[in-house]
Amino acid sequence: MTENPSVPGPRRDLAMHDDWFASGWEHVLPRQGFPLTMLIGTACRPGFTGSLDDLLQEVFGGHWDMIGGDLDGPLTFFWPDEEWDYEAAPEGPEACEAAHWEHFSAMLTTAGFSVPTTVRDLSELFLTWGLASREETPHGTRWSMPTALPLPGDLLPLDAELTERLDGIRWTMRTGPLVDTLINHLADDLGEPEETLTSLDRLATATGQDVDDVRLALAELVESGDARVQRGEEPADAERLEAHRRFRLVMDWEHFHEHRIQLSIGD
Repeated sequence: MTENPSVPGPRRDLAMHDDWFASGWEHVLPRQGFPLTMLIGTACRPGFTGSLDDLLQEVFGGHWDMIGGDLDGPLTFFWPDEEWDYEAAPEGPEACEAAHWEHFSAMLTTAGFSVPTTVRDLSELFLTWGLASREETPHGTRWSMPTALPLPGDLLPLDAELTERLDGIRWTMRTGPLVDTLINHLADDLGEPEETLTSLDRLATATGQDVDDVRLALAELVESGDARVQRGEEPADAERLEAHRRFRLVMDWEHFHEHRIQLSIGD
């Protein structure tokens, strides 16, 4: 769990599950799924026993705008007071909200789940789906969450576009830190060479990563168009490189800086 020390109240931090963003649930659930996960994650911390209502009262005095007030507040896919981008979505917020609900309801109904309308309903679905567990003990109610959250696609019939998008998010989050480590070596240690004769073993030693992580980083650079991997003059498959065999890593630094920097600023 990661924490936000800026939250006021007797319990001065909220815990965020480390797997929340990689799992992709924020792209499937109404907007209250994110703060609900924070609330349950905080309930899982040592020293707390009780209901989510008890925790909401302890931390926020019973009212948290981010969750829509309290656990009986209605679920929505968009903030009611957010400024709307009519160029991106000219149909307007009401039509977009209705379309999201239609799609979400169809997914849950097809999978045999009740469609939640309140945050409390959604918290019960979290328990049904295994995103959280609740146990009554002699000392009170205890909450827990698994280290790896179940994936939306394991529980719901996602369409092809959303499945591809979530797969891409998980790939990027898995490979992003590995790519950063490799690029730091190529840029800071080697001075951004256009071409490097190397091997997975050598790169692993230089970056402090294992060979499989270096292979993943190279595959991501090639997939993104930032690099080519060659054996002699022939292209090589980055995902099938042998650890000790030398290859030529050819970087397109102009492409890398143009696209990676833009992505970083966009975050």
